Amino acid sequence: MFTGLVECMGTVVDIADESPGVRLRIDAGLVADDAVLGASIAINGCCLTVVAVEDSILEFEAGSETLSRTNLGSLEIGNNVNLERSLKVGDRLGGHYVTGHIDTTGTVSERMDNKDWSTIWFNLPRSWAKLLVEKGSVAVDGVSLTVVDVESERFSVALIPHTLEVTTLGQRHTGDVVNLETDLLAKYVQRQLEPHDQTTDSVDFIK
Repeated sequence: MFTGLVECMGTVVDIADESPGVRLRIDAGLVADDAVLGASIAINGCCLTVVAVEDSILEFEAGSETLSRTNLGSLEIGNNVNLERSLKVGDRLGGHYVTGHIDTTGTVSERMDNKDWSTIWFNLPRSWAKLLVEKGSVAVDGVSLTVVDVESERFSVALIPHTLEVTTLGQRHTGDVVNLETDLLAKYVQRQLEPHDQTTDSVDFIK
């Protein structure tokens, strides 16, 4: 579990083919300070497991499913990525609950810059747009953000100068693909509102 508060940007230093997946080597900076084998790290919002540690370099294995359903499959050496360590019990929750399980990808459709501030619109599938509401939460490349406007197949966010500086969102341009995770509570609410097979609705309690 994560909060969507990016701790730092890392840099991809190597991508090794391990068909059907790859091994990513990332210079993780301060995120590597207390990293251990088996630790969970969110990379652009996608939860991966640390499989090797060498000073500030962390290694991760990403399978074909992850590569095809997230923007990790298009990473190149030298690219920056957003990094966040998993939430500890008792930590302050400054963002919102983020699972690290990417729902879908979106595409930057429009970017409007106003001095050091930016408003960015993202296109996404209609089925996922239904889970977004104005002033609700969304994670974009692992960054916890507040939704500004929602349309049938796109939404917008307003980015402050700090976010643009310390995350990869400041580097995003029209056509770029981003990882999206909608609010966890919204998914549970939608599930409960869906029609169910009447034969499975009731629960028989042991008497």
